[in-house]
Amino acid sequence: MHIVVVNRWPRFTEGPRWDFSMGRFEELIDHERHRVSYVVDAVGATGILADPKRIASTVQIEDVNDFEALRDAVRRVAAEVGPVDRLIAVSEFTLGIAAEVRAALGIPGPRPEDVAVYRNKLRMKELVAEAGIRVPRFDACESAGSALEFARAAGFPLILKPVSGAASMGVHRVDDEAALTALLSEVDLGDYELEEFVEGAIYHVDGFADEDAGIPFMAVSRYINDCLAFEAGGQPLGSVVVQDCPLRTRVHEFARRCVSGLGMTSMPFHLELFVTPDGDLVFLEIAGRIGGAEVPYLTDKLFGVNLFELWLDALCEGRATVPPQTGDPSGGWLIIPKPAGLPAEVVSVTSMRDRFATIWRELVPAPGEVMEPGGSYDAVHSGRFIFIGDEAAVEEDIRKIIAGFHIETVPVSR
Repeated sequence: MHIVVVNRWPRFTEGPRWDFSMGRFEELIDHERHRVSYVVDAVGATGILADPKRIASTVQIEDVNDFEALRDAVRRVAAEVGPVDRLIAVSEFTLGIAAEVRAALGIPGPRPEDVAVYRNKLRMKELVAEAGIRVPRFDACESAGSALEFARAAGFPLILKPVSGAASMGVHRVDDEAALTALLSEVDLGDYELEEFVEGAIYHVDGFADEDAGIPFMAVSRYINDCLAFEAGGQPLGSVVVQDCPLRTRVHEFARRCVSGLGMTSMPFHLELFVTPDGDLVFLEIAGRIGGAEVPYLTDKLFGVNLFELWLDALCEGRATVPPQTGDPSGGWLIIPKPAGLPAEVVSVTSMRDRFATIWRELVPAPGEVMEPGGSYDAVHSGRFIFIGDEAAVEEDIRKIIAGFHIETVPVSR
C-alpha cells in the first residue's frame, strides 16, 4: 500500500521531554512492506525520524489544516509515488481536514460525515441520545435569539462551546444572561452550541474500538479538577485510574453503549462523562483519537497497551491485537500549568521525585530556562508528573503535590 501520514507533532530527541515519543511512525508502520510518504508542517517535520531512504516522499506545507494546501500536497505525493491507499491523521486537529481530502481525492477511509460522529458535538449527542443514553440538554446557536430562548428554558449556569472544538479551547461557563449576551456577540454563532451544566465528577475512558465496535481494551479514570479549569483558569489538572468497583463496571457498560451507538470502529477513543451526586452517568463528549496529556504513556506503562500502535496496525495492516491483561493496576498523572506573566525565567522549582514513591516520571523546567506563552497539554509546564501505585495512594499524592508545589520566576523583557 501507499500510505500518506499527515503529521503536525514534533519529536524530542534530547533532554527530558517525552511528548509523542510513543507515536513512532518509523517503527509502527512497516516502511519496507509499504510505501510511506509524509505531509508535514515545520513542527511536524521534526517528528519524522525514519531513514530518508525508506520514505517514498515528503512534502512540507505551511499549515496542514489548510484544505487546499493539504489537498494539493497529497496530489503531489500521489503524482510522484502513485495512488494513495491510506491517508492517516492521528491528531484531533487534522481528523476533519484529512476526511475532507479523502473525499475530494477519492481516497479510501472515513469521510466528513463519518468523522462528524466524534468531532461534531451536536451530532454525537444526537446519536448518543438516540441510543437511549442520557446527555445534557443542548442546542445549536442558530441565532442569538434562539440561544437566549434555550438558556431561559434550561437555566443557568450553561456551557457555551465550539461544535468541533478540541480539548476545552473556546469553552465558556456562562452564569447569567448578561454574560451570555456578551459572549454571543463575540463568537461565530454557527460554530457554537449551548449545553446544560451538569453537576458531578468528570471521568474519562480511554480505549480501543475493534472492527465490530466492541471494546477489547479500556481504562477508566477520574479527573482531579477539570479541563476547563486548566485551559481557562490556569488550575492544575490530573486524573487517577479507577480500580475494580461497581462504578467502574457501570462505566464500562456505558462506554460500550456509547461506542456502539456511534458506530465507532477500528480506532481509539477518549470518552468523557459525568457521574452525578445521585450516581447517574451522563455523556459529556467523545473523541475518535487517543487521549491527550499523559494518557498514552500511563496506558502503556500500566497495561502494556500502546494505543498508537493499535491504531496504526488497524489502519495499515487491517488488524490490531490487544495484549492480554492481568492484574488491576492503577496510576495517574498531573500537569501544573505555566505561571502567569510569561515570558519568564525560572528561578527555582520544586522537584517532587524524591518525596513521593508513586512518581514514575517527572518533568519540571530547569532554573534559568525561559518559559514562553502558548502550548496546551503537550507543553513544558511548571510541572508534569506520571504516577504508578494504588488508586487511593496516587490520588493522595497528587493532591499533596498540588498543595505543595512551588515555582519562582522573574519576567523577561522582550
